[in-house]
Amino acid sequence: MVNVVIHPGDVLRSWSHGIKSPFLKRRTIHPNIKNETAKSSKKEEAGLTLEAITTLLEQHREALATEFKTSFNMLDSKLDQTRLAVEDQGQHVSSLELASEDLSQRVTDLEESLNTLQEANAKLKAKVADLEGRSRRQNIRNLGVPESTESGSPSKFFSDLLGEVFGAEILPTPPEIDRAHRSLAAKPAPGQRPRPVIVRLHRYQTKELIIREARRRGKLEFRGKPIRVVEDYSPEVATQRAEYRTVLYPARLRITLPNGDRKWIGSVDEANEYLSSPSRGRVKHKRANFFMCRQE
Repeated sequence: MVNVVIHPGDVLRSWSHGIKSPFLKRRTIHPNIKNETAKSSKKEEAGLTLEAITTLLEQHREALATEFKTSFNMLDSKLDQTRLAVEDQGQHVSSLELASEDLSQRVTDLEESLNTLQEANAKLKAKVADLEGRSRRQNIRNLGVPESTESGSPSKFFSDLLGEVFGAEILPTPPEIDRAHRSLAAKPAPGQRPRPVIVRLHRYQTKELIIREARRRGKLEFRGKPIRVVEDYSPEVATQRAEYRTVLYPARLRITLPNGDRKWIGSVDEANEYLSSPSRGRVKHKRANFFMCRQE
């Protein structure tokens, strides 16, 4: 290692005369000074770099803080709107619940009223049906009587008809009739079935006598034409009776023989076979009944 010592006076004299000192050309920096200078530059660069990074980070932080603040403000605004909407919906739901409870109570009250009205209506219908049935107690229906045969006075005509059909043994005098008329249906065309005739007898006992005799005889004729005399039922009673047809058919006839034996007949063929059987002979039966139940 070479150590060069420069005298300050030589340097000054060289600068004063404008002559560069030869010693300056040959000047060599001490390694320690060089290292210290490099370290100082690095420190300065490091300091500048850290300061720049710090400044940049601060700028980013401020930008992010501003952006977050803006976003949070927007979220707060939206949350406030959502909260208001939810509160409004809650009020609507509460009002709907109250209305639903009110409607439910009203429906319950209406159902109770409906049940009460239905019961009252059923009772009234039963009373009306009973009253209508009672008003028809003295009525009979004549079926099969040709149209326009009762011209003039229907009451007198059907009084004579009943006396002629049932004879003096049943009706010694023509029955007294309050009124008689055809049903209110349209007049049928020629060749079609005639309309029924509704006859109201003056006495209930006479009506019952005529119905019993008509049932006993089964077939009735008037001037060579078959007719029928039946009860005048109200539409309600007629509908109720029609419901029993499935029970009545097929019905079986039970015959009680003189010796107490019973014979069941379920069809016309069985009846004809029984009547034509040799074992039957000329025995007269004491009793014959119809039953609505089926015999197994």
